[in-house]
Amino acid sequence: FDSFVVASKNIRNISEFTAKIAEIITERDILRLKGFVAVEGKPMRLVVQAVGSRIDSYFDRAWAPGEELATRLVVIGQTGIDREAISAAIDAAAKAAA
Repeated sequence: FDSFVVASKNIRNISEFTAKIAEIITERDILRLKGFVAVEGKPMRLVVQAVGSRIDSYFDRAWAPGEELATRLVVIGQTGIDREAISAAIDAAAKAAA
């Protein structure tokens, strides 16, 4: 297995972002994706967890004082997964949902 972290932009549209993430997961053979997403105008972290194309998202807690409001997702796949293409696709999904 191979895993890596993708840091991306903050989003506005949760449903659009998760729909695009589902497409990326299917197209790129991602086994698991998990992390936190910064949603503009929301004081809480959005937790995103995916196993295959099943995605769950919910707000878990307020961002802590001094904590960077950032989107960071851990991507897990088979060895040899295309990190650059996946990172670019997730970045594009965040940009589209901004």
